[in-house]
Amino acid sequence: MTDKDAPTPPESDSASTAQATADKPEPREAWDYPRHWIADVLAADGGVVHLRPIVPDDAERLVEFHSKLSERTRYMRYFGPTPTLPPREVARMTTVDHKQRVAIVAMLGGEMIGMGIYEGLASEGKPESAEVAFVIADEHQGRGLGPILLEHLAGAAAENGFTRFEAEVLSENPNMVAVFRDAGYQLSRSFDGSTVHVEFTIDPTEALLSVRNARERASEARSVANLLRPASVAVIGASTDPKKVGNALLANIIAGGFTGPVFPVNGPARVEEEEGEDPRRRGHGSVASMSPRQRRVRPRPPSVRGIRAYETVRDIPDPVDLAVVAVPAPQVDDVLDDCLVKGVRTLVVVSSGFGDSGEQEGLENERRLVAQVREHGMRLVGPNALGVANNDPEIALNATLAPHIPAAGRVGFFCQSGALGIAILDTAARRQIGLSTFVSAGNRADVSGNDVLQYWDSDASTDVILLYLESFGNPRKFSRISRRVSRSKPIIAVKSGKGAMSPVRKARAAANFDDEIARMMLEQAGVIQVETIPELFDCAALFAYQPLPRGPRVRIIGNSSVLGSLAADTARSGGLEVVDTVDLGAGATEEQFEDAVSAAMRDPGVDSIVVVFVPPVAVDADWHARALMAAANIPDADGAKPIVTTFLAVDGIPPGLTKPGPNGLPERGSIPSYASPERAATSLARAWQYAKWRMRPESEIHRPEGTDPEAARMFVREAMAATDGHVDGARTAERQLSAVDSAKLLRWYGIGVVPFREVTTMHEASAAARELGFPVAVKATSSKWRGRLDREGARLDLPDATAVVNAFAELRELTGDEVLHVQKMAPKGVGTVIRVRDDQSFGSVISFGLSGRTFELLGDHGYRAIPLAELDARELIDEPRSSPLLAGYRGEEPADKEALVDLLLRISTLVDDIPEVREVLCDPILASVDGASVLNAQIRVGPVPDRRDTGPRRLN
Repeated sequence: MTDKDAPTPPESDSASTAQATADKPEPREAWDYPRHWIADVLAADGGVVHLRPIVPDDAERLVEFHSKLSERTRYMRYFGPTPTLPPREVARMTTVDHKQRVAIVAMLGGEMIGMGIYEGLASEGKPESAEVAFVIADEHQGRGLGPILLEHLAGAAAENGFTRFEAEVLSENPNMVAVFRDAGYQLSRSFDGSTVHVEFTIDPTEALLSVRNARERASEARSVANLLRPASVAVIGASTDPKKVGNALLANIIAGGFTGPVFPVNGPARVEEEEGEDPRRRGHGSVASMSPRQRRVRPRPPSVRGIRAYETVRDIPDPVDLAVVAVPAPQVDDVLDDCLVKGVRTLVVVSSGFGDSGEQEGLENERRLVAQVREHGMRLVGPNALGVANNDPEIALNATLAPHIPAAGRVGFFCQSGALGIAILDTAARRQIGLSTFVSAGNRADVSGNDVLQYWDSDASTDVILLYLESFGNPRKFSRISRRVSRSKPIIAVKSGKGAMSPVRKARAAANFDDEIARMMLEQAGVIQVETIPELFDCAALFAYQPLPRGPRVRIIGNSSVLGSLAADTARSGGLEVVDTVDLGAGATEEQFEDAVSAAMRDPGVDSIVVVFVPPVAVDADWHARALMAAANIPDADGAKPIVTTFLAVDGIPPGLTKPGPNGLPERGSIPSYASPERAATSLARAWQYAKWRMRPESEIHRPEGTDPEAARMFVREAMAATDGHVDGARTAERQLSAVDSAKLLRWYGIGVVPFREVTTMHEASAAARELGFPVAVKATSSKWRGRLDREGARLDLPDATAVVNAFAELRELTGDEVLHVQKMAPKGVGTVIRVRDDQSFGSVISFGLSGRTFELLGDHGYRAIPLAELDARELIDEPRSSPLLAGYRGEEPADKEALVDLLLRISTLVDDIPEVREVLCDPILASVDGASVLNAQIRVGPVPDRRDTGPRRLN
């Protein structure tokens, strides 16, 4: 994103990018900085701040920024009064090379509010160290901007080859030392009279990442809290016409009982032509060209729905937290200017005509809108949003286009599509799924499902989370967040939603979802996946009102043997164990039902219960309902057990099965009913799968021993420096590493490729074989011959030099390859393959399967998101249907799975450490009782196309 306050480089500098050498990149020019250093970030209070590298045109801004600092702040930063910055110092701080000296400024509304800088210490004999310092405007101190600037400076320094930061801090400034410590860095300190010398490495350790993620979680949750818990709301475009969107929004906010002030904004008085007059007929194209008698002024209504109206949001005398915008797209810019001046914290734009239009102009307008909103510290929901709602009685906000929203409950819901959102809210209300909060993000230009997940994670009012996902904006981050949230709160997601997407939105998502990859990625994160909206609410009813099953054992009780059999079959196919099916007969009384369910509740061999109640003749269902509720709540039950039922084929919570809360609405303990036994059993099976996931030990991500990430990172930088192509100061060309370089890079992560030599002559082949030791293999290197099932591209188990020379000659003639490989023979085993690649929908994905075109054709591979925990790696190995071949199939010796686990973790760590590693292919890997032998490795490196969630905190 381009910051409109960032000066544009002069023409003379636009082509001045210096080509970096492989060992020591040359300094950049003052205007030539990597554009990915530009970032929007969230402060601790949820407000947005814009970061970018400094440029010479910032001199006046820097002088003004310095002049507004308090005397104490200037003293703490410069170790003296320093009322003004000398011109020479201003020039030094604003004219940097973005290599040895980097400065990043924090901007808000075009004003500089913070600055951080580092300077290399090569002149002091410390080529890998840099001195860092930063200062924040007094009125913005305490917003967490210091650690954010430090993160981004450390990211830039790491890219430039630095590994350590140093800082000099006055002894009387403990807050500055606390900034370094609280950011997660391990400090070494020394004291020299009035100053403290601080040093720390800037590599992203586990502790550092943990602190960074915790700060991100808090700031994003706070920004969504600003949206969902506003103290005041302005409705911009609040028309008196009940057919207009603005009128409907205002009406819904009022009817919902919002506890704060509501301010209608309906614009200035409108000039209209007289009835029957058409100025175009008289050759005039605008109302402004009419004479006074040809036009009339329609006064602006002084009130809308009995509430005083204002011409603009600036005219409102009180603060405005949330602005809901319902004006035509061309007018949004003017509205935005007013909101920026007023200091509105969050915008909800329901207006369409932006990216949803499918036109380039609409997309550009949407990007500009987001840039302007963030530039002034705000967040945006939409455009083309349905709105937001919060059922907390202290807020009571219905800022949506839905006239009715479900009653208060403990379920949070997020979706994108506005039209679909109305239908979903209606369905939730009919099925008595109470909502805590609701967000419809529309085009999802700014606030996304990830932001709302961060809020729900710590929201005490939300126990269950529903998502309707049309695409994954930041899949890596979604996986990270949902994996954490799912540990305490179930997340139920319609995994695709492509069928409900418009062609335009589908094209924008650029997500050709592979359903199998989607399933495995969400499963890894503990997300409960469903296919349809009805299934979404089937699961929601169970999770919202019943406990999780503690095991797979289910008892089915009913008065229909046929329906009971349907429930049993569905339960078994979903992974449940049907311990027995109790058929009470068509004429079963309420006492028989109560006794049967009570017995199941007391039985330690039963974990969950399905009750089928469909009487063949009219009966008093209330008595049966009371009997079921009484059995579900017996005091001597063997612990809490979930109960689902097909009570008169009702969908939702029947009145007789409702456990009313203080407000009369269903609360936990109510029993959900389903229209069919299959749906009831399916929901119960999904609950067990989720419960089983939560029972797994929480496997942390650990770094394998014997890795050297710094050496590997430097090697990749050197490889990329040899490529051509620059865009905005960043290299764009990708490079396929040679087999030798690929093996070298893997060695820094403790992965050894079976020793081989590249040879071009018979003499070299013979010498290589003697060096490696017999037996050896001679292999073709071109892609069309490598890995063929007929093995024509390789000669194996060659016992002596004569056999090697003959094999070399045969393969040279057969394949035409100029370079062949001579490789030491590895222990025989099952051929497997590990691959890391970019997926359009999910980011970097690691896969595992058996090697060969047959398994590739069948798609028999498992997939997981990176980084892998140890448990993820074990599950990945067992994911393919052909994985039993590794366990000793038909009497063969089992392969060493521990070696495969270790290999997966090392490759995952490599790609996680160095995102410039774009693809890794290890194929084949021979898995045997002796270990895992990598025979061939191919690695592709290149610029990171999307740095989201791979570096310092930033908004998407």
